[in-house]
Amino acid sequence: MKSLLAQSSLTKVILLVLLVLFAALPLARIGGLIEERGASRAHAAHELATRHAGPQVVAGPVLVIPYIERWVEEETDDKGKTKRTPRSKQVTHYVFPEKSELTGRLAAQERYLGIFTVLFYDLTGGFRGRFPAFDAAALPHSEKNSSFEVQAPVLAFTVSDLRGLQGAPTLRIAGAPGRWLPRVPHVPPQSWLAQGIHAALPAEAQEAFTQKQPLDFQLDLTLVGQERLSVVPLADENTAQLSSDWPHPSFGGEFLAVRRTVGDKGFEASWSVSSLVSSARAQLLHDLRGEAKVPPEVGIAAGRQVADRLDSFDVSLIEPLNVYAMSERAVKYGLLFVGLVLMAAFMFELFAQLRLHPVQYGLVGLSITLFFLLLLALSEKIAFGLAYAVAACASTLLLTVYFSAVLRGWKRGLGLGAYVAVLYAALYGLLSSEDNALLLGSLLLFALVGLLMLGTRRVDWYALSSRPAAPAAST
Repeated sequence: MKSLLAQSSLTKVILLVLLVLFAALPLARIGGLIEERGASRAHAAHELATRHAGPQVVAGPVLVIPYIERWVEEETDDKGKTKRTPRSKQVTHYVFPEKSELTGRLAAQERYLGIFTVLFYDLTGGFRGRFPAFDAAALPHSEKNSSFEVQAPVLAFTVSDLRGLQGAPTLRIAGAPGRWLPRVPHVPPQSWLAQGIHAALPAEAQEAFTQKQPLDFQLDLTLVGQERLSVVPLADENTAQLSSDWPHPSFGGEFLAVRRTVGDKGFEASWSVSSLVSSARAQLLHDLRGEAKVPPEVGIAAGRQVADRLDSFDVSLIEPLNVYAMSERAVKYGLLFVGLVLMAAFMFELFAQLRLHPVQYGLVGLSITLFFLLLLALSEKIAFGLAYAVAACASTLLLTVYFSAVLRGWKRGLGLGAYVAVLYAALYGLLSSEDNALLLGSLLLFALVGLLMLGTRRVDWYALSSRPAAPAAST
């Protein structure tokens, strides 16, 4: 049995396959650790959002027009007499802008919680636009022959996290300054819009409103948010122009930017969205009518859920390299790495007529798995590229020294060390090129298998297996 174990290539191959499968256990634990650390980073982002501000969804401004609808209800009793009873109810009408243009700049900043870094931004900018002329005759009648008593309208504006507002926004409407107050009256208290801010129309704007004239508005603000800014297009014509000093944006939402320029010094992007292609108005009115079925007791949290469901165009400031995502992707190649390195060591054993013990193969496989743990630990402290280089160099150096002793020669050790270094370099290329990872990985495997097949095409495996092998150096 001992002779069979020492000299049978088939037996050795079976043992190597088992070792590769056993390597899945520590790799799975490392993968779980990466997932746990990634969840800790997400918790840190949530904690910072609780302390400062979360991702922002911006909507408005909207003109809120309360009015009283009055009518007379007629009832006929048993004696044929008609009783006329005055009735009334409070109703709210919403007017959206004809045009709304957002211009602003996002200044990126990094905030820390423990070892975790979370991106925030300061939006400095404002909205310019115009409300159409309002005519009370256009109000819908819910009762026959009813009349309307229009009350003083207010201007409403809301963001998903009001704590992000740095001071009160400045407002000019119809050329006159306005003053903001908390919450929005005349709307359902459980709605998202109610949680925003409002401004009564100044005298000049009230006069223009009464005379059925359009109302121009200008709203400037400074807003802090975490990573993502979403803008809800409520006007007939919505345009936006945003720029930033952060060179790694991600554009999302239902409407992508019509033009964007991304460079090393930042990005610029512009959007143009028409109400013809957006359901944002209907979705907001759906919430205002109470049809969104948001529990009143949930309050602000429910309002944020409504905000996230509205049509919007988004821009996010993202990290160029998410160390946990990169580490997780790297671990997925772990079994392949272990198999390729053990296969190379097995080829040296056969052709150099050496005899390696399964324990030696096990140590080599263990050293490969430790590379991924070392990569995770270092990437939390230094840049991912540098962490990868340090971990790869340490692993390559260890294997080179070990193989030089086990394979009885520095040339063999350096050869296998160079092979491992090439594998690490190839893995980094796969991680850096996510879009082409499948293609590059397939080409790499094809090249390695092809090289192995061509290099061993004339080998007599039966004769090679029957040769007496010299024992490897003791470890």
